[in-house]
Amino acid sequence: MNLFRLSWKYLTFRPLSTGLNVILLALGLAIITVLLLVQDQFENKMTKDAEGIDLVVGAKGSPLQLILSGVYHIDFPTGNIPLEEAKKLSRSRLIKNIIPLALGDNYKGYRIVGTNHDYLGLFEAQFDQGKVWEQPYEVVVGATVALREGLKVGDTFESSHGISVGSHDHEHDYQVTGILAPSGNVIDRLVLTSIETVWYTHEEETESEDENDHAQLHQEVSKTGFPEGDEAKEVTSLLIQYRSPMAAVQLPRMINSGTSMQAASPTFEMARLFELLGIGVSLLQGLAFVLIGISGLGIFIALYNSLKERKYDLAILRAIGASRGQLVFLIFLEGIMLTSIGALVGILLGHSFLAVIISQNEQGVAASLDAWIFLKGELWILVYALGVGILASLIPAWSAYQTSIAKQLAKS
Repeated sequence: MNLFRLSWKYLTFRPLSTGLNVILLALGLAIITVLLLVQDQFENKMTKDAEGIDLVVGAKGSPLQLILSGVYHIDFPTGNIPLEEAKKLSRSRLIKNIIPLALGDNYKGYRIVGTNHDYLGLFEAQFDQGKVWEQPYEVVVGATVALREGLKVGDTFESSHGISVGSHDHEHDYQVTGILAPSGNVIDRLVLTSIETVWYTHEEETESEDENDHAQLHQEVSKTGFPEGDEAKEVTSLLIQYRSPMAAVQLPRMINSGTSMQAASPTFEMARLFELLGIGVSLLQGLAFVLIGISGLGIFIALYNSLKERKYDLAILRAIGASRGQLVFLIFLEGIMLTSIGALVGILLGHSFLAVIISQNEQGVAASLDAWIFLKGELWILVYALGVGILASLIPAWSAYQTSIAKQLAKS
């Protein structure tokens, strides 16, 4: 007696009921799958992007906004800070290393970041092609930017004003001198150049513009530290590494109370963000478990009602030699098959939904996620689904176990 085939026949005999239970279970498990994938990858990538950065300094405003714009490049900057004040801060004995950033332009939505060569060292970036920038308007592009926009060494392009798509284009071309190897962090999505390039791009046009352009193109840019020049210029933010643990106590307080700038800790602000996101994740998880619970109840009702209609069939099976244990196994098998299908559909649906989200967000953090990575935690989703199937089958299985051949055949 092929119990697997018999169970499948019973399930497909009522396709509407079976389909609704599978869909309901799949939706709940899909939500859990998406949350599992996003939470695991999001926290890992955010932590990796902030490695080596102890403090971020910028214009006063929201500390979280400062971190998101200065470290992760996913929000608008809080403003600019005077170069003179930034240089003064860099002379503090509490600071081991300081990396200035200048923002303000983009290339097809990818941010152009003015900085120095230390920024590449911070992320231990490796070159796939070419070399680092040495003169104004030379750029190094991240692996994701190069791949999606088809850029190669020697190509030129125009930048757009602002940090989002839709602004007017600047007239001066940028030239690609290097392409970075994939690193799995934020620099994959950036276009890097010198701070001088950002300044020159935003300078107002003058009568001697052509002469200035010619002179600027042949100037060397600062490879480390701050650029030389007019102290009235500005930068957007500063990435700081502490010289000693004591700096973590003294430096932020000194900056926030004694300067026009503000200091924010990536570790502290991201812990706050994860805490806030955790509330939303918990609510979605609660919704998912409610859906799964309703699905389990639906499976129980479907099996129980089906059993009442099939008692004569079960009596016939008993009459032709099926044992009570085989009848119990038959009911459990139906529940397990139903939840297994729902689990597989739910996991596939979760991965597909995340893939759609990633495709609609090519420049943000979501673009760095992988929709088709399978985590060990997803095995527990299968185990949980099977548990729901077994629990939903307990009462129907016990009812099948008590089926009396004589009573059922006498009723017929």
